[in-house]
Amino acid sequence: MRKEQMDMKHAGIWYGGDYYPEQWLNHPDILKQDMDYMKKAGINTVTMGMFAWSFLEPEEGRYELGWLKERVDELYQNGIYTIMGTPSGARPKWLSDKYPEVLRVDDTGRRQLFSGRHNHCFTSPVYREKVKRINKKLAEEFASHPGVIMWHISNEYGGECHCSLCQKAFRLWLKKKYDSIEDLNRRWCTAFWSHIYQSFDQIESPSSIGETMVHGLNLDWKRFVTDQTADFALWEVNSLKEAGALQPTTTNLMYDFKGLNYQRLAQTVDVISWDSYPLWHKEKEVLTARDNGMQHDFMRSLKRKPFLLMESCPSSTNWQGVSRLKKPGILSLASWQAVAHGSDSVLYFQIRQSRGCSEKFHGAVIDHYGGSDTRVFGEISQIGKELSCLEELAGTGVKSKAAVIYDVENRWAMEDAQGPRNNGLFYHETCVKIYSAIKKLGFNVDVVTMDSDLSGYQMVAAPMIYLYRSHIHEKLKRFVQDGGQLMVTYWSGIVDEEDMCFLGGVPHGLTEVLGLRSTEIDGLYEGDCNYMVSLPGNGEGKRFECRNLCDLVSLSGAAPLLVYEKDFYKGYPALTKNSYGKGTAYYVCADAGQDFYDDFFHNLTIEAGIKPLLEGRLPEELEVSSRESERYEYLFIQNYSEKAVKLGEKTLSCIEEGTILAGKIIEDGKINGYETVIVRKDVR
Repeated sequence: MRKEQMDMKHAGIWYGGDYYPEQWLNHPDILKQDMDYMKKAGINTVTMGMFAWSFLEPEEGRYELGWLKERVDELYQNGIYTIMGTPSGARPKWLSDKYPEVLRVDDTGRRQLFSGRHNHCFTSPVYREKVKRINKKLAEEFASHPGVIMWHISNEYGGECHCSLCQKAFRLWLKKKYDSIEDLNRRWCTAFWSHIYQSFDQIESPSSIGETMVHGLNLDWKRFVTDQTADFALWEVNSLKEAGALQPTTTNLMYDFKGLNYQRLAQTVDVISWDSYPLWHKEKEVLTARDNGMQHDFMRSLKRKPFLLMESCPSSTNWQGVSRLKKPGILSLASWQAVAHGSDSVLYFQIRQSRGCSEKFHGAVIDHYGGSDTRVFGEISQIGKELSCLEELAGTGVKSKAAVIYDVENRWAMEDAQGPRNNGLFYHETCVKIYSAIKKLGFNVDVVTMDSDLSGYQMVAAPMIYLYRSHIHEKLKRFVQDGGQLMVTYWSGIVDEEDMCFLGGVPHGLTEVLGLRSTEIDGLYEGDCNYMVSLPGNGEGKRFECRNLCDLVSLSGAAPLLVYEKDFYKGYPALTKNSYGKGTAYYVCADAGQDFYDDFFHNLTIEAGIKPLLEGRLPEELEVSSRESERYEYLFIQNYSEKAVKLGEKTLSCIEEGTILAGKIIEDGKINGYETVIVRKDVR
């Protein structure tokens, strides 16, 4: 494994997880047992150092890296590589005591006490300098170590600080963005409620005891927090590089996290990684899989190249509302799902279970019992064997014909808008329904932001694009002109990048593309519903329930495909279709259920001639994904049911054209419960 290979081309899938030997330095017998067990389980990669600052620098300026070097050496000698973590996610007590400015200040002005993790100010020069020094020491020790293959920057970045240093930095950030204070006032619409600022120095961050009703302020503060976090991450990366580190960098992102714009943070590191902790068995496994799969695809789409599954749980977590065990087979299914969606790793939190504090009951490869004869260890060992037999998957990519736009800045603005619904806009849920409908048909799906390039896709879904940024309306217009199939939904094209309402008709910039104008939008009470039905005399008899939001539109060229069944807008268009350029644009007027989106995308793909990965209608319980190299396509067919599922003849015929590398097709063309079948097909 050559550290110069920044594109993650290496032999095999990384398998292992977070390891905290500092908790066991007084137990050499346990450290030896860990090594034996890791080798037995097929583990080839561990992450160390993230929360070890107190061990690495027990007193200011006194560094003790010998114990870590010993562990890295021994692991490497036994064929196990290290992802080296920087320790900035949890500072030592001496640092907080001596330099209280490193502790965060909340939105009411109270400075926090030493506590938990991530209680530190990203702006603080003292904190940055201390982080730079410890990172430099780590880089000097491990930059040329053959056993260190990557740098893990901090851990799950998040949170914000409102101290005087951050307030000053925010004002400077605003000065760079806006031409003048008059420009800011205009774009924030501060004429409302007499909120006009005379200078940038008057501006304060949003506060529960201060300003929260200037939406431009709220939005720009969140952007500033992202930029300041990204700047801190880049500070960490540069501190390593300045000390000679050549290995690629990553930082672990989180599920559906609204605190940061991950597209921006992704620019600071070489490889995307994330921590996946689905709530298995709370609902049908396939529903959980699709929600989790959308996050996999979002992470992969940030750089459009392989990512890393940095954390997942071997058994049950300890921090979710209910900590359910994974049924036998689910761990393997979830691990292979990550690989199927583009991950080059399966990594767990944690290797050995801690004896105390907040994660002592979080699942681990080695539990408190300490034996290798547990059910969980057996499953982990089996997965290790399977992964070791499929090294050729590493570095392969994912090609998608379809994309769903899922944008956090749009979500920030929409959830702050005070519009037709303030309790439940269901943005995430709507995106999952759309994503699920496309996945059910057997497509790979990219989950992109408004910053993304849309060329190359055949089908794009743009749900609830309330806020426009990165010229998204121009991208969508060009996409349809060039022959793409576009779906836009209600509550789209309403405001500009500063959350100022467009004048002259919405969806702004897309009325010609869609062939309509939105005139009003109705917010429905909880429990209320309407129906989207076939046009009178159409004969198809379709009827789909819709809730929450119903858009009323005036047509200017679009053809209605469905109409509302009741209320004063009975007979108004509920689904429309418009030809534009070489492509087609659809507008979904209401918050419809999964059955609507399943029907809609089934018909769209047939009409447009967009072919899925496998022919034939797939059973509800299956998910199909693929990865590709220059020579091969690798198909992953996963059964998220406990029971065997029968494949159709067309689907079986496609599978039989390739070579089955893992799993099996049993009698009558069935796939066993909770099984992954991997098929290799020659694409030359």
